[in-house]
Amino acid sequence: METAGKRGGFFISFEGPEGSGKSTQIHRLAEALAEQGHAVWTTREPGGTRAGETIRPILLGPKAGPLSPWSEALLFTAARAQLAEEVIRPRLHRGELVLCDRYSDSTLAYQGYGRGIDLETLRRLQSKATGGLSPDLTLLLDLPVEAGLARIPRNAKDRLDRETIAFHERVYAGYREMAAREPDRWRQVDASRDPDEVASRILELAVEALRTAGVRPAERRSA
Repeated sequence: METAGKRGGFFISFEGPEGSGKSTQIHRLAEALAEQGHAVWTTREPGGTRAGETIRPILLGPKAGPLSPWSEALLFTAARAQLAEEVIRPRLHRGELVLCDRYSDSTLAYQGYGRGIDLETLRRLQSKATGGLSPDLTLLLDLPVEAGLARIPRNAKDRLDRETIAFHERVYAGYREMAAREPDRWRQVDASRDPDEVASRILELAVEALRTAGVRPAERRSA
């Protein structure tokens, strides 16, 4: 498995159940790290490229229709393959910090634990699609399912938000299992706390990981 640190940059992914605050917290971390002098790029899944943004409404948009588990998994993976090739890997090679709102662990959580597709098959697919590119640090914003769904306005819910509680509970359990399985990469953050406290804790974990990896702000600036 290729980690970003081996390529000169540092790759941080944000994962978590619906309503856990990933989109808000990823931008807060990007701003904090940029203030420290790091060159930071934020992106999202599905999206981040022209192809990915075209796929996104098929998967999540208000007019998105039913999809089979495998159609869903393959569309997410196609968007991810393009993102890794077009955006993430080139920026890591330039020594940047890349922050991504979801990555391959989302497919394992949603289409594996949630939909029931074989996890090992999905892991092999993700490895092939991304060329083995894995985050150096994955932040799990941990929030119970019902609390997260309650945060989402009714008119803002996407196709996955509208899934059953049982589905979301399987996804949530999957995230916690994956975090326990790879403690060196995953860090769990209590997302039920005040957003400022959550942001502070995330920054603390990111700075610690960067320091451990020997990543210094002056070394991350692009020409």
